[in-house]
Amino acid sequence: MYKIIEEDLKFEKEVLLKEEAIRLFKEIGEPYKLELIKDLKDEEISIYKDGEFVDLCKGPHIESTGKIKHFKLLNIAGAYWRGNENNPQLTRIYGTAFNTKEELNEYLERLKQARERDHRKGESLGYFSMHQEIGPGLIIYHPKGAILRTIIEDYLKKEHIKRGYQLIYGPHIMKSDIWQRSGHYDFYKDKMYFFKIDNQEYAVKPMNCPGHILVYASEIRSYNDLPLRFFELGTVYRYEKSGVLHGLLRVRGFTQDDAHIFCMKEQLLDEITGIIDFVKSAMNDFGFTEYEYTLSTRPSKFIGDIKDWEDAEGILKKALKKQTRGFNIGEGEGAFYGPKIDIKIKDAIGRPWQCATIQCDFALPERFNLNFVGSDGKKHRPVMLHRVILGSLERFMGVLLEHYNFALPVWLSPVQVEILPITSRVHKYALKIKEKLGQNIRAEIDLSNETLS
Repeated sequence: MYKIIEEDLKFEKEVLLKEEAIRLFKEIGEPYKLELIKDLKDEEISIYKDGEFVDLCKGPHIESTGKIKHFKLLNIAGAYWRGNENNPQLTRIYGTAFNTKEELNEYLERLKQARERDHRKGESLGYFSMHQEIGPGLIIYHPKGAILRTIIEDYLKKEHIKRGYQLIYGPHIMKSDIWQRSGHYDFYKDKMYFFKIDNQEYAVKPMNCPGHILVYASEIRSYNDLPLRFFELGTVYRYEKSGVLHGLLRVRGFTQDDAHIFCMKEQLLDEITGIIDFVKSAMNDFGFTEYEYTLSTRPSKFIGDIKDWEDAEGILKKALKKQTRGFNIGEGEGAFYGPKIDIKIKDAIGRPWQCATIQCDFALPERFNLNFVGSDGKKHRPVMLHRVILGSLERFMGVLLEHYNFALPVWLSPVQVEILPITSRVHKYALKIKEKLGQNIRAEIDLSNETLS
């Protein structure tokens, strides 16, 4: 690296026709880059040259290697080509570079803190485990993890009920028919798990929305009933490539604090404002006080009426202006079925984490022909909001453990009191204390013969 930097080699961009690029990378023996080029739809392919080195890259780059001032090669790791375990395993080299030594050192210190706080230590501390016999990305909660999860779930149930949500539960499997009607079968099939029962195709649910929609559609709804807020601690399963799985933060089976709100258009502002307030209140209770908001707007391919989109985006902006000090705009980054707000929280060492999402949906009310009877006696289409506050409980627990470096606040701690008898003669008395505390305090006792020091 030092030699390359000293040579001050220029990064030179060239644009080739696709056939020329295929010919070039075939000649220099780059089968993986060749595969990428063949998959590209563009007829013009950009490459960068750096001395004798040629690479497929969109760019842009810095002017030359001499501009790289302070760098650090961090580590190497094995990675399956394209994240598929059936493909060859490659070696990935991680590195970073900064303009100043101070910036580099600050970054390396953050990495050190992140390693020290790694939530995956929870496996050795009695929170959770993962096993090859079960499958990658599937979590077993041990007693400490189960206690922490129960505390979070109890908190969520209490807070949702306080805010006018109705608790519901749905099955983990549903016939493929419902997923075809919802559109998930067409747009999300690669992430779903399918199987057959009595020659009927079923799927393990990747989302909770169809169940909530069926609850709404099970009765005739009046404008007087709205808004209706349905909440479920719903466990979902989504296929993720093994290469991207990471502890509790990226799994294949997880539980969401999932809610769907059905309301009239004129109620939308109050509902979104209420959700943002809920997010801030909940995150503050769990010890997070810094947020980053992004409004994602209409993409090039979308369904629904442009005016509905513009109205919804306007309402989302109004709610954000009312509840926040500022927000980002993700132009064209909304889902095809509606605009959304993403809320990231910052942890103790400044890392952002995606947790809460508020999503308008113009598609599912149409697909399921949802309606309510208005004050004029006619049928009208409700507005549907998807939202999560903490998001995946698994992910949020991982974030919590790293945020607090396992030193959780007393109300969240699986063990609030540890009893340490100094001699075996007081074991019986210590057990009585544990029993007494156990009525409303989570206590453990250490009866080992080891010394306190």
